[in-house]
Amino acid sequence: MAAKNIAMFPDTKSRRSCICSIFQAAAAVVLIYLIGSVFILPVYRQDTPKMGLAGSMDLLLGNRCENQCRPRGSESLPQGIVAKNSNLEMRPLWGLPEKSNSSLSLLAVAVGIKQKQLVNAMVRKFLSRGFSVMLFHYDGKLDQWKDFTWNDRVIHISAINQTKWWFAKRFMHPDVVAAYEYVFLWDEDIGVDYFDPLRYVSIVKEEGLEISQPALDGNRSEVHHQITSRGRRGKVHRRTYKHNECDEDSSGPPCTGWIEVMAPVFSRAAWRCVWYMIQGDRTKKIGVVDAEYVIHYGLPTLGEPLGKKPQLHVLDKRVEVRRQSYNEYKVFRRRWDKAVLTDECWTNPYPQPLKPISR
Repeated sequence: MAAKNIAMFPDTKSRRSCICSIFQAAAAVVLIYLIGSVFILPVYRQDTPKMGLAGSMDLLLGNRCENQCRPRGSESLPQGIVAKNSNLEMRPLWGLPEKSNSSLSLLAVAVGIKQKQLVNAMVRKFLSRGFSVMLFHYDGKLDQWKDFTWNDRVIHISAINQTKWWFAKRFMHPDVVAAYEYVFLWDEDIGVDYFDPLRYVSIVKEEGLEISQPALDGNRSEVHHQITSRGRRGKVHRRTYKHNECDEDSSGPPCTGWIEVMAPVFSRAAWRCVWYMIQGDRTKKIGVVDAEYVIHYGLPTLGEPLGKKPQLHVLDKRVEVRRQSYNEYKVFRRRWDKAVLTDECWTNPYPQPLKPISR
């Protein structure tokens, strides 16, 4: 009978000893793996692209975060804590603010004490319609306004002999006034007896105007340009007609796309552009509102000669102020022309040169 090779198992005691040795060895391997993963896996994860659904989600999240547009200086903050905009609503030093509807529009006016009554009428009307109001004091006289009940409800900013646009550039950054749908940046010599701010805003919205002004009462106003004079054929006009100067083919100022700077009104989007000296389609988005009109008294303010006639050999400050404004305009035009020539990425939407503006 052929012999068969049969594997003989050791006895029971030997079998237990072998199993224990195997278990101890496996436990040691697992322990080494766990300890090593603490140091090795983070490096591995950084150097090895993630796979699967979780890895794809992380990659998408990373791309989204890289493309996220954050305000400069806020990169180290979580997005939810960043307040991009502000407003000019005043708050109490303690307790909760009074419940009121936030103002949707802002009136900002450069003022001097000599036009106190005109400014009073203007501020009272705009406050009664729920506007926020900011006054720029170019004569430094603030205490004389305290007899008005509204004095503590408006923002006062003072700087001696500075213009409306100087104040606006420094204190009306688009992010600060972004809470307001419309910004009224007016002179102080505007009569508002026939003007309703809320009705004006409703007309501007209806007509789609981004930059506008109320028409001037031609009988009682100092009118410098025909396009700003009130028409009676509709609510709004966007162009004017003048023999040998303005017709249907005219595509630029002062025939169309033109308002004066004494009482401009800007939409939120337009102000963000204007603050940087840029504007949109002037033939459609700029107009004069005839249905709501004002009186422009044309009173001298900065450099006013105090009611005295100019004397020979005496500096006429008003003439000097006007000369300075023309010189600054010339400087601006030179800056504009240079910027157009040097910016290779910008396309001029108005290639036709502006016509000289005659008064």
